Amino acid sequence: MTLPLFLVDGARFADAREGSIVVLDGEEGRHAAAVRRIGVGEHVMLADGAGLRLTGEVVEAGNAHLRVVVSEVRTEAEAQPRFVLVQALAKGDRDDRAVEAATEYGVDEVVPWQAARSIVQWRGERGEKARRKWESAVLAASKQSRRARVPAVSELATTKSLAARVAGSAAAYVLHEDATHTLAGQELPDHGDVLVVVGPEGGITPEEVSVLEAAGALAVRLGHTVLRSSSAGPAALAVLSAAGRWR
Repeated sequence: MTLPLFLVDGARFADAREGSIVVLDGEEGRHAAAVRRIGVGEHVMLADGAGLRLTGEVVEAGNAHLRVVVSEVRTEAEAQPRFVLVQALAKGDRDDRAVEAATEYGVDEVVPWQAARSIVQWRGERGEKARRKWESAVLAASKQSRRARVPAVSELATTKSLAARVAGSAAAYVLHEDATHTLAGQELPDHGDVLVVVGPEGGITPEEVSVLEAAGALAVRLGHTVLRSSSAGPAALAVLSAAGRWR
């Protein structure tokens, strides 16, 4: 069984070496000791969310902390190319589910997009609360999938700012049911950002497609069926990963 992973403040463990003793406390320590009931002799992984991963054995388990002897220290480089999911805001929890699954599939960054047909609107404190919810989903999914790097959740994008992001990317694919090109047929670049743009329930408008294509994006389809906004992004990431990272 894969060892449980807990996210920590990397600054506290930057000098950790094999044989070092580190303390997992705070919210993660309480969860490990009181909820997971991890005890002496068990092994755990600690990660800082930016690539540092420690593996070690628990030598002391308190009510809200663990003391761990480090047996391995690894720093995982950022994957290239970087996969960026541009997820249009969707009603219900569909965008939340998309972000969660995308994290498990290896996305490196998530960009919330206020598309023209998005019913949901992120404004003011409500919008910031929704963005924090995405960050919480990403953190939880990163721990579940044992990721040492936690994907970034960017600020809300407009179509104009998204077009600028497309122009600066190594490749950008707009998922569209009427596209003639298939995502599976595309050759991935070696470096840079690869954007996958997913529209809301009502789809991406022709005007949005035109703007993004003018910036350098390519409209593609996944297959002959139409996927929900909650599943299209993760499915596209699976296709991209199968072409590169999962080989």
